[in-house]
Formats: sequence, C-alpha cells, structure tokens
Amino acid sequence: MQIRGLKNVDVRGKYVLLRDDFNVQIVDGVIQDTFRIDSSMPTIKHLTSNGARVVICSHLGRPKGKVVPEMSLRVVAEYMNIPFVEDCLAKEFLLDMHNGDVVLMENLRFHIGEEENDIEFAKKLASGFDLYVNDAFAVSHRAAASVVGVTEFLPSFAGDLLIKEIENLSHIMENPKHPLVLFLGGSKVSTKIGVLKKFVQIADKIVIGGALGTTFNFADGLPVGNSLYEESMADFATEIMRTADENGCEIYLPLDKGVGKEFAKNAVRENRDVTQIKDDDVIIDDGEKTAKRNVELLQNVKTVVWNGTFGMAEWGDVWGYSSFKLARALGELTKRGKIETFVGGGDTVAALDACGVHDDMTYVSTGGGAFLEFIEGKEMPGIKALIK
Repeated sequence: MQIRGLKNVDVRGKYVLLRDDFNVQIVDGVIQDTFRIDSSMPTIKHLTSNGARVVICSHLGRPKGKVVPEMSLRVVAEYMNIPFVEDCLAKEFLLDMHNGDVVLMENLRFHIGEEENDIEFAKKLASGFDLYVNDAFAVSHRAAASVVGVTEFLPSFAGDLLIKEIENLSHIMENPKHPLVLFLGGSKVSTKIGVLKKFVQIADKIVIGGALGTTFNFADGLPVGNSLYEESMADFATEIMRTADENGCEIYLPLDKGVGKEFAKNAVRENRDVTQIKDDDVIIDDGEKTAKRNVELLQNVKTVVWNGTFGMAEWGDVWGYSSFKLARALGELTKRGKIETFVGGGDTVAALDACGVHDDMTYVSTGGGAFLEFIEGKEMPGIKALIK
C-alpha cells in the first residue's frame, strides 16, 4: 500500500490541519491514559520543528452535535501545555500564529456535520489551511468530515503514527512468523465476526476467552449460569469451530471460569470448571486452569495478536487474573526475543499498563475498532483517501 507521507513535504510557514485521536477517558477532569496523546507527538514535533503552524482537531466521546462541557478537549490542551481554541470552525486565531506554533481546537463532534461527513462542514473546517495531515488511525475506519471530507479541499498526507500503524499491522496480515496465535476476548462475538472469519484462514491457533468464550461454551452445550453471552451467536460459533477444523486451525475455549454470585467488583471469586457452572453463577473472568493453559500455549508460538480482555481487568487483580497472567507472559517472552506481539483495543492496552508491560510488546496499536477492521482486511475510508 503506497500512502502519501510527509517525507519531502515542505511545511515551513504552512497552516497544517492535523487530525489526531484524543478520544481519551477523563474522570473528574483527569486523563486516565495518555497513550494516544503521547503516540501523536512524533508527528507534531516533526511539523513544528520544520516550521509548520499546526492546528490539531480531534473528537471526544459522543456529544451528538451538541456542546457537552464534560466532553471538552480543554483538559487535553492543558496536559499538552498548548493554547486551546473554543470552536473548531474558528479562524481568527490563525492570524496570530507563527512558524512552529501548535494549538488544539475544541471537540469536532460538537458540530453535527462531523459524524455526518457533511461537505459544507468539511469545507468550513478546511478553510484557511494549506494542507491536511491524518495521524488518527483509531478513527480512519470512519467516514467523518475531519477524516475524509477535508481531503476534498486540501493536499492530504499521512502522519508518522498512521504510517507506523499501517506498516506494523500489514506485517501481521502479509508476512507473520508462524505459528501464529490469536487471543480474542471481550464481550460480544457479534463485533468480532470478521476477525474470526479472517483468522481461521491464517492463524495456527485461536484462543477465545472472556464473554466471547462463554458464548462458544454455550454453543457447545455447556452451562453458563446467569452470565453475559450471546445466545443468538451460537450457530455462528459452531460454524467458526467447524471452519477452523477444516482449515487446520486449532480453537481453544475456556476450561474453567472465575465466578461470583453478582456482577460486582467486590464479589467473592470462585474458580469453577465450565461443566460445573451453577444457575446462579455470574462469570466475570476466565479461570486459573485456562490462564495456565494459555501461557503454556505461548511456548511454541512465534507471533501473537491479542484483542479483548478475558474478564473485568479494569476491576484489578481479582477479576483481571487471566488477562494479567497473559500480559506478563507476553511481556517476558517478547523481551527475550521469543515472540512478536501485536496488541490492540483500549481495555487490552489498559491491562498491559496495569502490568507494566506496555513497552515490552512488539507493537501496541492506538486503534480498537480500527485495529479489528484493518486486520479483517476491510477498506478504511481515512486511509483510502491518502493512497497515492
């Protein structure tokens, strides 16, 4: 894939509209994870050090075209220690900018035209700028005005982060080292259909856990108690297991589960074999046997792709047990050069952070849905707009 990058582009004195993804979790005015912001810095520094006048646009949350103070990007500007512009369509401030300056504009989604890819909104957003740079891989699967629409009005390029994402994730799909194993967790099979269909063709093993694993266990006729699962996806689960067998791809499902009597952080944990789940059990994590099995599988693997935690890892060690055990094992083996690891998805990345192994992975994507759609092989509008 040949994509237009910034190499050899003269940006000195140019007004650059830079699309970043600063859709971060903010609790009581405090950013909980700055990974996406920090990952954008190489492109910002490249532009400012070469004399560009950089204006960053991004979204936060889903305000649905209304001004929602709790979804303001002001706190991000404060974290970055840069000026803040209170409307993404404002232009007056451009006259006061100098070479090397950078500012952040208010939430794009305070305007309904952003998500609708309204051409008039895109034209207004693009006016006053000399070129556009997309460095927001995590939203490049969306045909939004700031991702696709503005490319109709400005010379458009990919930033360093977007190119890095494409190169690393293309490597997984085009030239992975085998054996390749996919660890797939999360809550809904229905959001992972494309990934499962793709990986039963290219992976040697697929480990399915979390609520996804519960749905697959249900499809196998096993009890699931009073737990989260998708009854409507049972036939698909059975089909995937059959297709995997036909393609020589081994499917591994949970052997046991961590259960409580209520879906709560302070619930008392018990480990129970999947054949012994009781009617009033609430499955909250994969079990100890399953976590041990997953780590043992890594001994004969060269490439790991992981998306989706296997339990409520955000609740800490008790209900993050299976996810944390895998994260630490991946970190150790990757540091030793035994495997290559590619991780995507907000909750999964948070699990890496909780274990202190984020920097040990081969590559950690800033994308969640975009990560899944890229490895499925879907065409992504934001990337298509930048192909040479």
